[in-house]
Amino acid sequence: MKAILALDQGTTSSRAILFAHDGSIIGVSQKEFTQHYPKPGWVEHDATEIWTTQLAVARDVLKQHDMDVSDIEAIGITNQRETTLVWDRATGEPIHNAIVWQDRRTASDCDALREAGHSDLVQKKTGLIIDAYFCATKLRWILDNVPGARTRAENGELAFGTIDSWLFWNLTGGKLHATDVTNASRTMLWNIHDGEWDNELLELFKVPKEVLPMVHPSSHIYGETESTLFGKPIPLGGAAGDQQSALFGQNCTQPGMAKNTYGTGCFMLMNIGEEAASSPSRLLTTVACWDGGKREYAYEGSIFIAGAIVQWLRDGLGIIQSSSEVESLAASVDDTDGVYLVPAFAGLGAPHWDAYARGILVGLTRGTTKAHIARAALEGIAFQVADVLDAMRKDSGVAIEELRVDGGAAANDLLMQFQADIIGARVVRPKIIETTAAGAAYVAGLATGFWKDNADIERIWETDRVFEPQMSAEEVAQRRRRWAAALERSKQWVEQEASAD
Repeated sequence: MKAILALDQGTTSSRAILFAHDGSIIGVSQKEFTQHYPKPGWVEHDATEIWTTQLAVARDVLKQHDMDVSDIEAIGITNQRETTLVWDRATGEPIHNAIVWQDRRTASDCDALREAGHSDLVQKKTGLIIDAYFCATKLRWILDNVPGARTRAENGELAFGTIDSWLFWNLTGGKLHATDVTNASRTMLWNIHDGEWDNELLELFKVPKEVLPMVHPSSHIYGETESTLFGKPIPLGGAAGDQQSALFGQNCTQPGMAKNTYGTGCFMLMNIGEEAASSPSRLLTTVACWDGGKREYAYEGSIFIAGAIVQWLRDGLGIIQSSSEVESLAASVDDTDGVYLVPAFAGLGAPHWDAYARGILVGLTRGTTKAHIARAALEGIAFQVADVLDAMRKDSGVAIEELRVDGGAAANDLLMQFQADIIGARVVRPKIIETTAAGAAYVAGLATGFWKDNADIERIWETDRVFEPQMSAEEVAQRRRRWAAALERSKQWVEQEASAD
């Protein structure tokens, strides 16, 4: 049986998923890796561990299902996007841990750039706002803080990449230093209109051109794997950042279609067509998957903490033993009893963009139980999504009456129903919620002819369940007012604390 191997390199785990021609999943292998927190607000990954876990799960899923390597039509890669890595071109060794998209160490650098009046320039060229979330200031930090790095970078001795680039490099034994358009569009260094690395931005962020990868369409034959890795070479047929990959995997290929992925964070993307329109609400304008033909763009709203709040309930508070318990615990009470949890653990993303916000739990009484807190945590995810959807509706002028959902937490029926209620739109969950990996498989399969065209892929997508809104408009309005009040209390928390001292 012919198949596509999707490598889904996420924030907390590396996964490998085999897809058959009908879109069904043949098998999955997954391995978590270590999260490093050297200082408050800093988040790092060991890039070598990312590579070893990713290779291990790829080999494992082939072995588990007795797949002959010759039956693997292509490999597609999807990845955590803004995580930033620099390595030595000669040895292939990273010069520093990868700085993760959640990392806030360059927040003050971003403040300085905004104060110096660079916001409009960056937004016009990249569709992004100046924020520590993106690669440019992380890359500059590495070049400035690792001894000798800047000189070596200027001499062409170092390579920069997002995690797809790192995997391409290792899969080809150092022959390929490349990325795709979607990942390039998240660096704050790539001009989304010209489709090129931008010299003015490189100068602004003090990034030498010598470290940059080649940029290709998402669906593209990048090369092939080293034969020693799997026994024989496998074509590398495509790559896409995780959220753009999910947009494609959800078949949101027409303007006005939107999806939300519930992973570690929450990421909502809406297809806006062939024009890179700016957003008055400070949503991001980002690149959707390109196949080398027409260009497509999307609005994006990023929520930094979503599924991670459930991990915190498990690991930080210890009120659940496993993440799967949160739904039944939350469902054991009818509502939160006035408790609101704003999960701004890593600041607030769109449309608020407050790096200094922090998590807050309000409305507690002596009657509050762990079940109320669990329910408030789930509702906190949904409220954040509603804020982003409001902004998309406003900026696009599209009503958005359907939201396609995926990611681990999309399996939570309680959360999905509350999500439909609070946005006043139907929430549609597909049969295959592994749409991030599916998108990577599709772009790779299209590049090799495994699937003929988008129509071939559209036939694969099937609905599992539709959640219709049931809550009264009055109740929705009341709950959202209380949420907005809680949200305001979380903003600028770190600065307030500093000034009080």
